[in-house]
Amino acid sequence: MVGIKLSESSNKTASAKSLNNWFVYMIQADDGAYYTGVTTDIDRRFNEHSSGGRGARYFRGRSPVAVVYRESGHTRSSACQREAAIKKMKREQKQQLIDHVC
Repeated sequence: MVGIKLSESSNKTASAKSLNNWFVYMIQADDGAYYTGVTTDIDRRFNEHSSGGRGARYFRGRSPVAVVYRESGHTRSSACQREAAIKKMKREQKQQLIDHVC
C-alpha cells in the first residue's frame, strides 16, 4: 500500500513539473543591455533582480529597468532551450523580437 501511494504522488509531481507555466523574458538594464532568463513568475523575478539578493550576477554592475519581452506557455525544458536561442541572437535580432511584440 505504501508503494502505491508513492507511485501516485510521483505521478502528480511529474505532471505538475510538465505544466506549461514557464516564461522566457528579457529585461533591459540601465546601460541598454538585455538580460534573458526563465521563470514561473516574472514580477517576482524582476523584484529579485532589482533587490540584488537572489538576482542574477549580471545585475551587480547594472540595474534592471523594465521587462521588455516575455513568452509564455513553455515547459521548463522548452523555456531553457528558447533562452539559449535568444542569448545567441545578435542585439538587432533581439530588438526585432521586442518590437514585434509591442
